Amino acid sequence: MLYFQWDLRVVAIITLLLGYIANAYTSLMILIGLIPLAGPLIVKVLTIPFFWIINSLGYVSSAYAIKKGYGSVVNSYRMIAIYISIGIIIGYILGHLAPVR
Repeated sequence: MLYFQWDLRVVAIITLLLGYIANAYTSLMILIGLIPLAGPLIVKVLTIPFFWIINSLGYVSSAYAIKKGYGSVVNSYRMIAIYISIGIIIGYILGHLAPVR
């Protein structure tokens, strides 16, 4: 938004509104998740399509960037994402291997 030279107050208001909407959605999912047995299933049904949409947008934008000639940039960012994911997985495993005191 700053790239398109929008007013800073408008940018701040939009950011705050999106933050409140995300917080409300998260709170609603937590409340639904507290319902015994059915709650976690309902939350999965409501959240998995959202991640599919985000993932598909990533693939579409990557394909468009590759078509425009930015293949090496896309490749380097994909490798960074893979390295971060591997680091998170290794950290999770090491964190659960540590003895509990």
